[in-house]
Amino acid sequence: MRSRTTLLAAGVLTAGAATLAYASLIERNRFTLRRYDVPVLAPDAEPLRVLQISDLHMMPDQRRKQDWTAGLAALDPDLVLLTGDNMAHPGSLPGVLRALQPLLTTAPGAFVFGSNDYQGPILKNPFTYFNPNRVYRQGVHLPVEDLRDVLAAHGWVDLNNARSVLKAGGRTVQLVGVDDPHIERDDYAAVAGSVDRVADVHIGLTHSPEPRVLDPMTDDGFELIVAGHTHGGQVRMPGFGALVTNCGLDRRRARGLHRYGAAWLHVSAGLGTSPYAPVRFACPPEATLLTLVPRS
Repeated sequence: MRSRTTLLAAGVLTAGAATLAYASLIERNRFTLRRYDVPVLAPDAEPLRVLQISDLHMMPDQRRKQDWTAGLAALDPDLVLLTGDNMAHPGSLPGVLRALQPLLTTAPGAFVFGSNDYQGPILKNPFTYFNPNRVYRQGVHLPVEDLRDVLAAHGWVDLNNARSVLKAGGRTVQLVGVDDPHIERDDYAAVAGSVDRVADVHIGLTHSPEPRVLDPMTDDGFELIVAGHTHGGQVRMPGFGALVTNCGLDRRRARGLHRYGAAWLHVSAGLGTSPYAPVRFACPPEATLLTLVPRS
C-alpha cells in the first residue's frame, strides 16, 4: 500500500512539474493571432481591418515577442489599437518600440495606457487576485511619458480620457478612451456624450474592462469597445474557463468577442505576463485582427 501511495504521489508531482514547465516555457511563448468579424458597419460598406495589441508587459530581452509583434505589420491593418500595459521594466521602452515600429510607420493608430505603463509590477501572492478588496501596489516608475511622446510623434492618437476622430481605410472613425480604471485614472465623464452619427464607426478603448466605463460608452452609442488587462484569466481550466478577471467583468467575458448590451466588447488576452508570474495555461498570448463588416 505504501509503495502504491508513493507512486501516486510521485506521479502527481511529475504531472505538476510537467504542467508548470509547459505553462512557463512553451505556452507563454506560443503567440497566436485571433480573428473575429464584428458586424458594426453600414450595409454594403467595405470591411475595415482593426488590429488590437494589448498587455505586452515587455522585458528588455524578449526578442521573440518583439519579432512576432513586429511581424503583424504584414497583416496590413487599416487601424491599430493599443490597449495598455506595454512595459514591465524601466529598460523596456526600446523593446516596445522595436515591436511596434513597423506598425507605427505604416498604419494610423490610437492608444490608452494601463497601470504597467506608469509603474512596474511587483512580486505578489497570486491568490490575492481572488480578493476584490485587496490594496493595489505598484513598483518602480516606468518611462511612460517617453512612450507617449514616441507614439504621438508617429501620429497615433492619445485617448487617455480623450475623444478624437481619424481617417482609417478611407472611413471616418470616432474614438473615445479612458486612462486605466484599474488604478482609478479614468474620467469618462470628462469625455462623455452621444456619438457623432456622421462617422462611419464608433470605437471605445479602455485598458481594464470595468462596467463603470463600459456602461456609459455603450449608452453613448459606441458600437465596439476594446479592452485588455484580464490576460484572459492567464490560467484557464478546461470546462470552466478563467478563474478570475482581476476586474468587475464576469469570467465568461474574460477574453474574446461578446455582446455587451447594444455594443460589441472585445477583451484581448494580451501578449505578455508579469515577470513574477511567467505562466499561461489554456490561454496562449494573443493579438487580434477585428474585421469590421456590415451589420446584418
